[in-house]
Amino acid sequence: MKEEINKWMMLHRDYGIEMLQRFVRCDSVQGNEAEVQELVQSELHQLGMKVDRFTPGDETLYHPAFCANRTDFTQSPNVVGVWQGKGGGRSLILNGHIDVVPPGNRSDWELEPYSGEVKNGRLYGRGATDMKGGNTAMLLALKCLKDLNLPLNGDLIFESVVEEESGGTGTLAAIERGYHADAALIPEPTKMKVFPKQQGSMWFRITVSGRGAHGGTRYEGVSALEKSLSVIKAIQLLEEQRNNRITDSLYENIPIPVPINIGKISGGDWPSSVPDQVVLEGRMGVIPGEELEDAKLDMRRALGAIEDDWLTDHPVEIEWFGARWLPGEVDEDHPLVGVIRRHYEEVTGKDLVIEASPWGTDGGLLQEVGNTPSIIFGPGETAVAHFANEYIEIDQMMLAAELFVHIILEWCDQYK
Repeated sequence: MKEEINKWMMLHRDYGIEMLQRFVRCDSVQGNEAEVQELVQSELHQLGMKVDRFTPGDETLYHPAFCANRTDFTQSPNVVGVWQGKGGGRSLILNGHIDVVPPGNRSDWELEPYSGEVKNGRLYGRGATDMKGGNTAMLLALKCLKDLNLPLNGDLIFESVVEEESGGTGTLAAIERGYHADAALIPEPTKMKVFPKQQGSMWFRITVSGRGAHGGTRYEGVSALEKSLSVIKAIQLLEEQRNNRITDSLYENIPIPVPINIGKISGGDWPSSVPDQVVLEGRMGVIPGEELEDAKLDMRRALGAIEDDWLTDHPVEIEWFGARWLPGEVDEDHPLVGVIRRHYEEVTGKDLVIEASPWGTDGGLLQEVGNTPSIIFGPGETAVAHFANEYIEIDQMMLAAELFVHIILEWCDQYK
């Protein structure tokens, strides 16, 4: 069986490359996912799977976990394919997001952002590693199972979802549509490591008030910019304190397990004026197992403890807005982790690395809202995701596809 699967992968390497190229050449930024989803739908139809194409509806838009900044998903459909098992086996969700972040400054790219060009064993383009390469690996695994006529006892659900990059609207919609399973596998770019735990995160906006004055007599005003320095120091101290609480060995190779990042600062309206307001926007990491409200309380306490007479009389305002990702954690001894470990080590001859995820995924939603334990494991690496010249190693994508076949077979009880 192993030889047959490996041989199939070698014979279909070009097929996998061409599929990923078609996906990458679609500019599937949020609000523009329909074209690439047509391609995904076509692949699922060719596999003979029952296909469900739908857009997030009211049950999603009014759900407490909904956090997108838009409500029009006309051009953002989900595509789900279902492989009905013979019965008696465990069910599995294969979940991958099809949306990509914008390419940024195109002059930073050596190749066109949506070229899909192959050079030196790498396929380049926005979304190649995050995470169309993982999606392609899943589809190759499904095609291999079909071509080799390998039936499954348990149900297999393939989910190509939208808007993960802003908090998971697509996966939330799939959960609300009734898709659940005994476990989920999400092939985000982990460089073939297993992430049973993943941090959550929330976006925040902090407003610091000052008192305006002429720059020539700035001593008559209070600079909101200068006061914001105290706020930044308080946030840096909070980050240190929160990370010192974490003793989980899965984080030992991550310098800052749950960062608090300030990504945007704006304020002032004239060079010769004392700025009367500064706004800081950022992302706060949430520890696996931690409630979002507890993390928010940590932030409020830190801001309230700043020793500054002006800020005591004029407290900073904090708003939680936009995207958020729920934290998630599965025990390291979860059966799906064992299945992955066994086949990874048999196929590669290497030890499987298990770490905690340095970023959030849709796994938190699947687990916390959908009651589906979720493991993150896939080809590609975060170091090139969201960056110019994004790429994926083709060998790694094909290895992932081969492993997914074995994982699916065992999990869905082919060998039982």
